[in-house]
Amino acid sequence: MAPRLKEKYEKEVVKTLMEKFQYKNIMEVPRLEKIVINMGIGEARDNPKLLESAVKELELITGQKPVITKAKKSIANFKLREGMNVGTKVTLRGDRMYYFLDKLMNIALPRVRDFRGVSDTSFDGRGNYALGIKEQLIFPEIDYDKVEVIRGLDIVIVTTAKTDEEAKVFLEEMGMPFRK
Repeated sequence: MAPRLKEKYEKEVVKTLMEKFQYKNIMEVPRLEKIVINMGIGEARDNPKLLESAVKELELITGQKPVITKAKKSIANFKLREGMNVGTKVTLRGDRMYYFLDKLMNIALPRVRDFRGVSDTSFDGRGNYALGIKEQLIFPEIDYDKVEVIRGLDIVIVTTAKTDEEAKVFLEEMGMPFRK
């Protein structure tokens, strides 16, 4: 069973983008490459249990086991030494990526209080989109009563688009709720 967002891409989005940007080859049409979800846990140096709960929550949200990220440099002001655990991340590809994006756009984002759409200025110049979420509670898998600490997430949507304009139109066609 193919994800419905993937089917939408193949049936509708490709045609729309081919017409709008006058692509000559179907391989020029922007597509999703991967989605990287990162959760930084600065307090993990004092309390290793926080890291464990963050890993469990990220695994629930994405359906994939996260990797623990380590500090690259020592920073004395933050009491941080090289090699210390500072966060956790997941890279989604294939069907899981489409399922996650579908869930993010249609279930999680509308649950944000006072939601008016996501910013359309968070592109990096190469067609990738970054999104910050203040609390992990907007995902339906997270049980409010079992959450110890409310944490934020960084979500980076990597596309094959060459420019920000192409990426924005592509994500709009996929259903990303940009601010009007």
